[in-house]
Amino acid sequence: MLPEHVHPNHRRIAPAAERNREPILDVLRRVLPAAGSILEIASGTGQHARHFAAANPAWIWQPSDPDPAARRSISAWKVEAGLPNLRDPLALDVLQADWGIEHADAVVCINMIHISPWQATEALFAGAARLLPVGGVLYLYGPYRRDGQHTSPSNAIFDEQLRASDASWGVRDIEAVIALGDSVGLRFEEAVPMPANNFSVVFRKN
Repeated sequence: MLPEHVHPNHRRIAPAAERNREPILDVLRRVLPAAGSILEIASGTGQHARHFAAANPAWIWQPSDPDPAARRSISAWKVEAGLPNLRDPLALDVLQADWGIEHADAVVCINMIHISPWQATEALFAGAARLLPVGGVLYLYGPYRRDGQHTSPSNAIFDEQLRASDASWGVRDIEAVIALGDSVGLRFEEAVPMPANNFSVVFRKN
């Protein structure tokens, strides 16, 4: 039985998360450490956290999200899964100095940087550089422009929609993201083409 404060109806389901979880997991299995603490930034519904924690019991998966409704969904997925390696979600806002965690062997951030101000991406990289050990991985997933160009017409339309919703949002130039990593000691390692015109972008701490 679920605890009274975690109602099963709080579980949110994003169809995109169902579609992309296996392709993302394929990359994570290759680039993340075989065991260790994984901090997920902006976990959203919690579907990814539940799926990835179930896929590898040696990953201690720490979800987080600044939104209380998202954390309720994450907690409901956690209770439903009953996985000992899936932690309670942190109320983590990358723009705050204190993330409520001192160390992570890897940091995972899926579909955040295009729906947040650029300052959030800067804070994400600074925080990851602070938490990660030498050799630790920062993994990003989402749409990117390359050489100043969108990789598909649908991404161009999506970018226009994002900027109409909030002028500080938008599909980022991957070159700018790579330069940001360089500035804080996170070396770009690879960009892996993914379904639906997205990329997995992997950085490693020098």
